[in-house]
Order: sequence, then structure tokens, then C-alpha cells
Amino acid sequence: MNNQNFNIVLLVDQSPVEVFSAVNNVRGWWSEEIEGGTEKLNDEFTYHYKDVHNCRMKLIEVIPAKKVVWLVLNNYFNFTQDNNEWTGTKISFEISKQGDKTQMRFTHLGLLPGFECYDVCSNAWGGYINNSLYSLITTGKGQPNPKEHEIKAGDQIV
Repeated sequence: MNNQNFNIVLLVDQSPVEVFSAVNNVRGWWSEEIEGGTEKLNDEFTYHYKDVHNCRMKLIEVIPAKKVVWLVLNNYFNFTQDNNEWTGTKISFEISKQGDKTQMRFTHLGLLPGFECYDVCSNAWGGYINNSLYSLITTGKGQPNPKEHEIKAGDQIV
């Protein structure tokens, strides 16, 4: 069953320490809207994207330069009948040396092909991991979701 969990493997020239640092810079590759801590054991943070998706994560395993695991404490999707399909799943980043390269294995444990959100979620994770996180690791600049526009007094709503 483990092979059904969604996973992506990156191979980079950067060190395990650099990869670990990039993974923990969640605002630098996933979303600038992240609120809360994203680096230490028991840190909790929230993610939201418009009214489409929001979730709360807790770091349940942090081994410097080796592994980070998030537990999804709660989740909401506006596009599925079961709005909280991710709740209780785990998101793992395992980092190891592979010769002169560093491997980062991303696994969303519990994101299975039977999930209603699987196609959308696997596609989104693919973009965030293969593009944004990879870019953050290799160039120092990711492509996270930008902060949403904050409406200020005097702004016109179109």
C-alpha cells in the first residue's frame, strides 16, 4: 500500500543542510500566506489559498538535514464533497546523500488515488515540489503563491 502514497523525488547538487533549510522555508516555495512556525518540532502553521483550500499543519518529526514530517491537523477544500480529505494524513520530506548529489523524497502519506482531490492535489504538489521548491533549493528563489491582495479603505471592488 505504501507505493500508492503520492511521492516525488528530487536530485540536486546542494547539500542536505541547504535542502533542509529550503524545505523549512515554506513561505519561500508554497505560499507567502503561511502563518505560524515552520521549522521546529511541534511548530504549527496554517496555509490558505483564496476560498479554495485551507489547512493547519504540525511538525511532528524534525531531524536536521535528514527529515521533516507534517501532520495535517485539519483541512478544507471547497471543490470536494468530503471537504477535509487530507485531515490526518502526513507530508514527509526525506533528505539523503546519493553519491555527490542530495536526494529529497517528498511523500504525502495518505494522499491516495481514490481521493476525490487526488488529481488536483497531485498536480498542485507536482508544481510546488518540481518547480517552486526545486527552484528555491537550486537558485535561492521559489515561486510560492503570492500574498492575496488586501482590500484597504478606499479600494474599489470590481
